[in-house]
Amino acid sequence: MMLHIPILRHGEPYESVEKFEIVHYATGDPVALVSQANSGMLVRDIHRVNSDVLDQYTVAELITMTKKAGEIFIGGTVPVGNREQSFDDYIRDLSATTGMPITYCRNNAKKIYRMFNEIDQVVAGLTRGFDLGILDRGYGEDDGRMLSFYREANVLGAVLPSNSPGVHSLWMPAVPLKTPLVLKPGREEPWSPYRIIQSFIAAGVPKEAFGFYPTDHGGAAELLRTAKRSMLFGGEATTRPYAKDPGVELHGPGFSKVILGDDVAENWEKHLDLMVSSVLANGGRSCINASGIWTPRHGRAIADAVAKELAKVEALPADDPNAQIAAFANSKMAEMISQSIDQQLATPGAVDLTEQHRGSARLVRHGRVAYLLPTIVWCEEPVGRNSDTAHSLANKEYLFPYASVVECPTADMPDAIGPTLIGSAITSDKSLIASLMASPNVDRLNIGPIPTWQISWDQPHEGNLFEHLYRQRAFQVEPAA
Repeated sequence: MMLHIPILRHGEPYESVEKFEIVHYATGDPVALVSQANSGMLVRDIHRVNSDVLDQYTVAELITMTKKAGEIFIGGTVPVGNREQSFDDYIRDLSATTGMPITYCRNNAKKIYRMFNEIDQVVAGLTRGFDLGILDRGYGEDDGRMLSFYREANVLGAVLPSNSPGVHSLWMPAVPLKTPLVLKPGREEPWSPYRIIQSFIAAGVPKEAFGFYPTDHGGAAELLRTAKRSMLFGGEATTRPYAKDPGVELHGPGFSKVILGDDVAENWEKHLDLMVSSVLANGGRSCINASGIWTPRHGRAIADAVAKELAKVEALPADDPNAQIAAFANSKMAEMISQSIDQQLATPGAVDLTEQHRGSARLVRHGRVAYLLPTIVWCEEPVGRNSDTAHSLANKEYLFPYASVVECPTADMPDAIGPTLIGSAITSDKSLIASLMASPNVDRLNIGPIPTWQISWDQPHEGNLFEHLYRQRAFQVEPAA
């Protein structure tokens, strides 16, 4: 019998008439049938969520349950439709339908476990360390301050991706923050959110706090419209329509960058490994991967050295322990991305140095799948604060290890880099550090030789989930006589 992944309506499995099939990325063999929810079901169920279901517990109790859920997630067996799933089953299923290397799946599972296990530190970071008992009582005094908060939404909705399992850790703190969840999984990646939900339930969190709704684009749009607070993961085209919607927290392209100061540019070789790993880690698929390396000098030499290292990466099967990049099960997507880059390279001012070192094309086809090999583009024209000479590839992000190398005076960098989710500034230059600290372009700033992918979950990026879910009210109470 083929595995069936059901909808979860208030935690209860539900088999719909409409189903879609997810297949093995390489063979095309069926892996599972997934029940599909229509938009009407989603809207009805969101309105019927018991928004107070988690209020029967203290935040401390929910934190304890979350830690227990982490042990179940990483080492236990949970129900998935009509079968039981071990952790190794989960890793195998995840790799099979997404084309992600087994090693990549395991590393991302460790990120999810870390969120479970360190949830007390994460919640403390999100709430900036105030007494969490205030959320249980509704108000309270903390360091001489009277604080009161109320939750603004009955649920947190999330439209999730298929490209990077680690991002699921971003919505998980909603549980200890007493907010029920309604999740729309990525088409090829129902595995992580489903296993996380079942781990929470096995740890004692009420099943009614969870909704799991595989659905189409129309259903996703209805989820975002109906849930008062939500998260949306996707590319620029997906997130752009919601850019001004305060109820939707966007997790789109990161345009993250490694930034070299004047004081380290002469010794850039010391930081070569950091630049390479910032581009390549996570298969280059995360918003926290570097898609740009900015330097005041030696740009061509830096680009050439990074390209030489990344040109060694091969297209390998997902179960190969040396695999570093993921396959595109949809080969047409890989073709379109590669063609777009080549069309832009036809405009003078940029060159693909990895292809020169590799001696072969970026696009590799293996049977029904395709791979995009790492690509480092050297942008020949320097960029400045008021420059209009930047090549179109100077600030792009793609779903594989891609980065441009750009020269720019350090005085101009804070303005010229544009929106940057993670900026890893390797410098001791106080003036540059101060300018980057003051720049609205940089969402998360690392000072020193810290790779872009090395983040701390108690330091939120792309928004603060607590502030997304809760609003502080003015509050005072008459002192007792």
